[in-house]
Parts: sequence; structure tokens; C-alpha cells
Amino acid sequence: MWPDCDKMVIDMVRSAKQTILIVDDVETDVDTLVETLGDDYEIAVALDGPTALQSMRPDPPDLILLDILMPGMDGYEVCRRIKADAATAAIPIIFLTALTEIQDKVTGFTLGAVDYITKPFDIQEVKARVTTHLALKAAMERLARQNQLLAEAARLREDVERIIHHDLKSPLGVILSLPQLVAAGGNLTPEQLASLEDIEQAGYKMLNIVNLSLGLLKMEQDVYELSPTPVNIVRVLRKVEEDLASLRRSRNVSVELRLADAPLEAPPAFHVLGEELLCYSMLTNLLKNAMEHSPVGGRVAITMRADDGGSCEIRLRNQGETAPEFRERFFEKYATYGKPGGTGLGTYSARLMARTMAGDLSLDASVPGETTLVLRLPTR
Repeated sequence: MWPDCDKMVIDMVRSAKQTILIVDDVETDVDTLVETLGDDYEIAVALDGPTALQSMRPDPPDLILLDILMPGMDGYEVCRRIKADAATAAIPIIFLTALTEIQDKVTGFTLGAVDYITKPFDIQEVKARVTTHLALKAAMERLARQNQLLAEAARLREDVERIIHHDLKSPLGVILSLPQLVAAGGNLTPEQLASLEDIEQAGYKMLNIVNLSLGLLKMEQDVYELSPTPVNIVRVLRKVEEDLASLRRSRNVSVELRLADAPLEAPPAFHVLGEELLCYSMLTNLLKNAMEHSPVGGRVAITMRADDGGSCEIRLRNQGETAPEFRERFFEKYATYGKPGGTGLGTYSARLMARTMAGDLSLDASVPGETTLVLRLPTR
């Protein structure tokens, strides 16, 4: 007995009145098949191979019942030509045969046949095999349509991303540069300076959203077009710290920024080679993660060191230990642990951004009771 889902497919196939082409030179066999199937399907008949091939256009049938032993062009040759034509290659072919040798069946399957019906016909067998293969064909067609829709949706999404990237990200970059230029002109009141800072902060937040929504997919596909420039990473870190001030206060977490082993009282320019917006998004994820996993009243230490090999190391250390069972999955996409409502994208996206900028991000959990993220970025 057919399961309910299969029965639904079968009923749909029958109600669509799909067409079956019967190709057989024995008229009594043709009559038997027409009588068996005629009530449920549209039936077309060809008594030889050339006529069958001509009937393929302009409306190919949904299924072909094809006799093997016919004078002139046999069923094997008809099948070979149907499968060689892209317009008809997908039509399922069931061979009709009195042959019982295994090699004959193997030959048919090699040519692309989907099944055999042995003469003399068993009516129930004919109905069952025809119904099954028409249902499979209908399912395959639905799957092909769904794949086409998915491909079209993916192309549309890429078009939208390109539009947003051009029409939103570029103007926001200009907006971000203006507050610094205006502030550099002097003669501004503290309130005006505060307003400029608010504008810059809002711009960074918007660009962070744009970057996360547009850039990650391209980075995953390795098609992100990086435009590296010198980035003052100390300034970016200070901006991130300011933007996360409310989180820091809510958890009473202190943040200490050090260059090598000396505290940064008056932060110098410390440049890496990358994109400022990517650096901001990446460091926001990392510092936010460090604060959230620090105990209340804890401390996050950020230490920067440059080497002679053209790179720098930034270590973000917090006093919350990463569970041993989670360390292997720490950078996996959607992986989260002990953080209700977490997306599992923070450290994943941060490492993706680091690698996009020719750097890397790793986890150092060697010290008990602490977690250290080690970020490496090029300096030239």
C-alpha cells in the first residue's frame, strides 16, 4: 500500500493527464496497453522506430514504452537516439520485451532505460511501473524547478548586495571621515565636539552592520575584494572600547591596553595593513566577546607587539575560562556555549575577517582560568 505522500504524488500525476508514447509493431500488444492505460493517461502510438522519433517534436511525451524487437530500427537504436538529444534525454523509457537474457537487460540500462516490462503483459505490473516512473519524473521536475528558483534567488541576492555595497557603504565612508575634518578645524564647543563623536559612532555602527551582512558571504566564498591601507589599530581599539562602554559598565569590567609591556597612557599611532572597517568589526566582536565572558568586576588586557617579520600580534586576555569541550569548536560557525541568545558568529566572523586581511586568529587556553585570543595582522 502506497504511503500518503506517495499517493498524493500519484494522484497529481494522473490528474495532469501526462502523455505516454507506446512504440511497438505488434498491434495486439499496443491494444492491450492502450486499454490498460488509456483511462488515466493521454496515449500516443508509433508502430516503428522512425515514426517514434518524429513524434518527439514539438511535444515530447512524459514516458515511453518501447519495444526492443522491431523490424528496421530496433528499440535499442531508438533509445540511443532519444538519449542523445538534449530535448528528449530526460524522458524515462521502459522497454517492452520478451527477451529474458541478462545481457539484453544490461544493454538497455546502459543506454538509459529506467525499467523493463516483460511480455506477455501483467496488467497490474504495467500500471504499477508506469505510475512509479511518472511519479519519479514529476518529483524530479519539481526538484529542478526548486533548484532554478534557488539559483535565481542567489543571483538576486548578489545583485542587491552589489547595489547596497555601492549605494550605502561608500557614502557612509565619506560620513565617517567628515567629523575628524570638522574637529580638526577647531573653534568648536564641547557640545559640538560631542555631536561629531555621536555622528562618527553612529556611522561606524551602520558600517559594521553593512559589513557583517555583505562581507561575510564574499569572504566565505573567497571573492571579497580587499583594499588594504595603513590602519591606526590603537585608534580603532579606543573607538571600540568607547562604543562598548555601556557593556563594560554593566559588567564592571576594566580594559587595559598595552604596547609590549608598557601601558598606553597617550596612545601612539600603531599601524597595521588592512581595512579600517573590517578592523573595527573584527575588534568589536572580539572585545565584546571578552567582556561578556569575563566575570563581573574582571579585567580584559589587550597587548600589542610588533615583530621584524612584517606583522603584529594583538592578544586579548580575559579572566573567563573556555570550557575544554568547546575549545575545538570555538571558531565554528553558529557554535555558542553558555551564552543564551548568542548567534555563534562573533569569533567565526572575526577570524574570517582576520584571514581576509592576510592575518589569523587563534585561541590560547593554556593558562587555567583565562582565555586569550591571539590576533595577527600584517604591518606591511
